[in-house]
Amino acid sequence: MASSDHPPHHDQHTPAAVSARLAAATEHSHLGDYVLGAVDGTVTTFAVVASVAGAQLSGGVALVLGCANLLADGFSMAAGNYLKARSEAQVVERARRAEEAHVERVPEGEREEIRQIFAAKGFSGVTLEEVVDVITKDRRRWVDTMLTEELGHRLESPPPFRAGLATFLGFVLIGMLPLLPLLFAAGAPLTSGLFLASAAAAGVAFLAVGLLKGRTLGEPMLAAGLETLLVGGLAAFLAYVVGDALRGFLGS
Repeated sequence: MASSDHPPHHDQHTPAAVSARLAAATEHSHLGDYVLGAVDGTVTTFAVVASVAGAQLSGGVALVLGCANLLADGFSMAAGNYLKARSEAQVVERARRAEEAHVERVPEGEREEIRQIFAAKGFSGVTLEEVVDVITKDRRRWVDTMLTEELGHRLESPPPFRAGLATFLGFVLIGMLPLLPLLFAAGAPLTSGLFLASAAAAGVAFLAVGLLKGRTLGEPMLAAGLETLLVGGLAAFLAYVVGDALRGFLGS
C-alpha cells in the first residue's frame, strides 16, 4: 500500500527533475540532423549500387560512383543544413534588434503588447499587472518574451557548424554501409551475391535509422523503422529500374 502514497512517475516531477527537463528542452539536439543525413546517405549510396546493378556494370564502377556521391552529396547536404541553421539564427538576431528598438522608442506600446499576450493566457486584474511589471522590469526578459510569445521564435538556435557536421557524419558513416561489401570485394564484378549483400546492409541501415528516428520523434519505433525501410527500398527499386532502362538505351 506504500506505493499508492505517490502517483506514478513521482520522481520525474521533483523540483530538481522538472528544472533539468525544462533546461534540456531549450537545448538543440543534433540527433535529428544525424538521422536526416543517415537516411539520405543510405538512400543515395544504395541507389547508386542498385542503378549500377540494373545497368549490369562492374562492382568497381559502383564503388567509385558510390564513394563520389557519398562525399559530394554529404557535403552538399551538410552545407545546406549549415546555411539553414545560420539563416535561422540571423532571423532571430534581426528580430531581437527590432524588438529592442521598439522597447526603446515606444515602451508603453510594448508593455501593452505584453499585457494583451498574458491577458489572452487567462491573467487579469492585479495578477496581470504584476506579470507585466516583472517581465518589463528586465530588458532582456522583456525582449525574449516578445520574441517567443509574439513572433514565435526559438531563442536557442542550433550552432550552424554542429548542425552541418552532424548531418555530414550521419550521411557518410551510415551511407557507407551499402558500399562495404563492394569494398571488401574490390575489383570483383557486381554479382548477384554482392548486390544482395549490399541490399542487406542497406536494409539494416534503413531499419536502424528508422528505429532511431522513431525514438527521436516519439513515434512507435518499429513502425518508423519499417516505414524508413519501405521508403529506402522504393528508392533503390526505382534506381534499379532506371539503371536497367539505361542499359538498354546504351545497348550494353
